[in-house]
Amino acid sequence: MTAVATVREMQVMLLALTLLGACATKLSRVLRARSVQVIVDASALFPPRLRRRATMALCATELSLGLGLLATVGRAGGGQWADGMRLAAALFFVLATAALVELRERRPDLDCGCFGDFSNKPPGLRSVGRTALLAAAALASVHSGPLSVPPPGLAAAQVFGVLVTELLLAAALSPELGEALVRLGYAEPCELRAAPAQRALAALRRSRAWRSHSGLITRDVPTDMWRELCWWYVVYPGRDGALGSDIVFAVEVGSRRPAVHAAVVGRPANPAGSLAEMTQTAPADDLSPAF
Repeated sequence: MTAVATVREMQVMLLALTLLGACATKLSRVLRARSVQVIVDASALFPPRLRRRATMALCATELSLGLGLLATVGRAGGGQWADGMRLAAALFFVLATAALVELRERRPDLDCGCFGDFSNKPPGLRSVGRTALLAAAALASVHSGPLSVPPPGLAAAQVFGVLVTELLLAAALSPELGEALVRLGYAEPCELRAAPAQRALAALRRSRAWRSHSGLITRDVPTDMWRELCWWYVVYPGRDGALGSDIVFAVEVGSRRPAVHAAVVGRPANPAGSLAEMTQTAPADDLSPAF
């Protein structure tokens, strides 16, 4: 087994992962938008009534080819069926290359949507070159046989070097890589994060502060709950000795292990007083997240 043959066999995994990743990002984009009408990419070339069908047909093709290529990796997937799947993948990437060239000439204002939200710019020469590279990889994988591990030594080093070079070249030709790195490094401020109230209540029930004060609480349902910036505030009725009181919890927003603080606020003599009036009888520090 030569290093060249092993590299040809490795192309199948690269192609399959690329196709499955492209399908997953497109499907995620459609599901988040809940409509293809708001998506401005290559599907806008179709009439409005056909855009959803075109997007789903493209995603289904990518999914079928990706799963089919994975099924041909082992020895059970050899023969004519494996060669047929790899030729189909090569044809798909050749057509994709032609479509990108056509898109650049006719509608340079549209992004290709190759990888969903990550492809947010019109296709350039890098995108065309990447698709052409994948078409060449698919053609090279025909008649390559099942995937096998190269023997240790010089042959393995050669295979590893060629694959690393190919991956670096594909990354250099992928404008989506920069967008992905930006998103991975971006942390949304806690003030803007979506934080369902039920999640805050679940975190509260698991906390040490809840276990420490649960004996004072007289009702399972909170009397009030509101959010301020990075904190949920939850109020339960309680009793501290012979006096009525309110147990106020502060639950941090947007953390896997949110901080939870608690304070016991005594009630005034007038039981009909509002929560704002009751909280005014306690020191201001009692309701801050740092109590």
